[in-house]
Amino acid sequence: MLLVLSAEHRAHLSCLPRAGGAAVGELGRLALEQLRRGAAPRACEAAARKLNIGVDTIQHGVEGLTYLLTESSKLMISEIDFQDSIHVLGFSDELNKSLLQLYLDNRKEIRAILGELAPRLPSYHSLEWRLDVQLASRSLRQQIKPAVTMKLHLNQNEDQTAQVLQTDPATLFHLIQQLEQALGEMKTNHCRRIVRNMK
Repeated sequence: MLLVLSAEHRAHLSCLPRAGGAAVGELGRLALEQLRRGAAPRACEAAARKLNIGVDTIQHGVEGLTYLLTESSKLMISEIDFQDSIHVLGFSDELNKSLLQLYLDNRKEIRAILGELAPRLPSYHSLEWRLDVQLASRSLRQQIKPAVTMKLHLNQNEDQTAQVLQTDPATLFHLIQQLEQALGEMKTNHCRRIVRNMK
């Protein structure tokens, strides 16, 4: 699976040959620091002075490398696919080898960082439901007004919460159809390929 780089990311990475082979290690270190702790303008300024390059060039290079490393690590791209992905940039063999080594040395750590940054969403535990039907009221002697009440129990960070939801059967039926359609789409080859690459 190849990583497709947008024109903006290609432009950001285009500063790497101008910066030189030694700069790739420094920019890679800054990209990893940015992933761990967030943006660090002072570190970029120090690197710009050290490498005698403009601060904007350093920042763009760090952004480009951060994107390249995170997206490649998310998809767990193989060595060959990574090389094919960066080959379109037209870099020298030496620079391509430096980028590949940077990726191989850090992809496990990057995946761990991305895993920590992912939001912890609640998970399903159980569901209770009840069907209520109003047959009459003071103003209307004959009416049928059904309502489905559901109590959804969720697990989040080892705590259990409950959400009470109420809807009419027509809306519930529509929701069921939409969920069944989504489950059907998950069985397509395209979705299976995406899910397999996300693991």
